[in-house]
Amino acid sequence: MVASSYVDGVAPPATPAPVHSNHGRPMNTTDPAFASPRTLAVAILLALLATAAPAQEASAKREQGPAKPAAESDAAPAEEPKEAGAKKGEPKEPERVYKTDEEWRRLLTYDQYLVTRMKATEPAFSGRYATGHFKGTFLCVCCGAKLFDSRTKFESGTGWPSFWRPVAEKALDRALDRSEGEPRIEVTCARCGAHLGHVFDDGPAPTGLRYCINSLAIKLDTEPARPAASRRPATNRRRSPATRDARPQAPESTAPPEEKPAGA
Repeated sequence: MVASSYVDGVAPPATPAPVHSNHGRPMNTTDPAFASPRTLAVAILLALLATAAPAQEASAKREQGPAKPAAESDAAPAEEPKEAGAKKGEPKEPERVYKTDEEWRRLLTYDQYLVTRMKATEPAFSGRYATGHFKGTFLCVCCGAKLFDSRTKFESGTGWPSFWRPVAEKALDRALDRSEGEPRIEVTCARCGAHLGHVFDDGPAPTGLRYCINSLAIKLDTEPARPAASRRPATNRRRSPATRDARPQAPESTAPPEEKPAGA
């Protein structure tokens, strides 16, 4: 017979069962060692993010370069002029100029047309800018594009204006010229295609180049523009009878009448 564990017929108070984790151990919610797997995963992810954030910031700083002062970074960057000497309010200059042959004939003189459009060469020492020093910027005689600064002009003794550098490399186009026995490098206006001359490698420092240009192909911006000859249309003016009749009469001759020769 099994001995009864009850004393005086009264059952002992029940002892509460301890709360166990999945591994059979008591759960202690304050001990990180007994945290749930989801909590551990979140903690590991936060640790990884905290470690990766400084690395990403350092990489971004290396790509952006040194930090600029606040006054400089906040201010909007100033726009650089598209062309040297550009001013506010001036109309934008065209990138290319196209005209028909008939339009060039009307715009240019006969000699200018032969040089710039037919690629002729003016005689040596015949040009206006062959010798001497000038102030200003030399422009294309056809379209007005800026080509050479007068400070880059030098005396080459060849009989044509010579420059050692254009105002900008994009102001000129270059092409191989085989029209004569020796190949040469032709230079033309990049805007309108006008023939200017040739470039040689016997120029002074610092470029060592000599741009041999026809005087008829260029003009100075400091020179006053020549006004075009205006042709006034013929008008049909009617004169009043008083004005038409009031004409000065020839004075009467006081010389004696000539005698006719005898036998005439």
